[in-house]
Amino acid sequence: MGLPKAHRLKNWREYRAVYEQGIRRYSPHLTLIALACEEQINAVSTPKTKFGISISKKVSKKAVVRNLIKRQLKGVIRTKLPEISPGWKIVIVVKPQAIECKYERFLRELEQLLKQAKIINGY
Repeated sequence: MGLPKAHRLKNWREYRAVYEQGIRRYSPHLTLIALACEEQINAVSTPKTKFGISISKKVSKKAVVRNLIKRQLKGVIRTKLPEISPGWKIVIVVKPQAIECKYERFLRELEQLLKQAKIINGY
């Protein structure tokens, strides 16, 4: 089960804006790039936080392995969604060393990156 449609980055323009203007936080296996939405300031209702996952063939030539990592990351994101502040666009870039990672490791690293970027409520 993937992320709800409201929480996905959908087109290349959104990814490009995040890559160009976003803040970066690094861990051994992941890179988090986050951009606060402009709509958050002007809108009456708060926009939802949107996520995108970028994983290249450098991580693994096998699509099965890349898709497994993406599914694990989507599961981690789903568990953290209630804690995350609304109004962010976030891209998670997977590094080649992530091939040996398990779900629990992704959970810890992503939580640490979100705290460093001050995206989780209360930090």
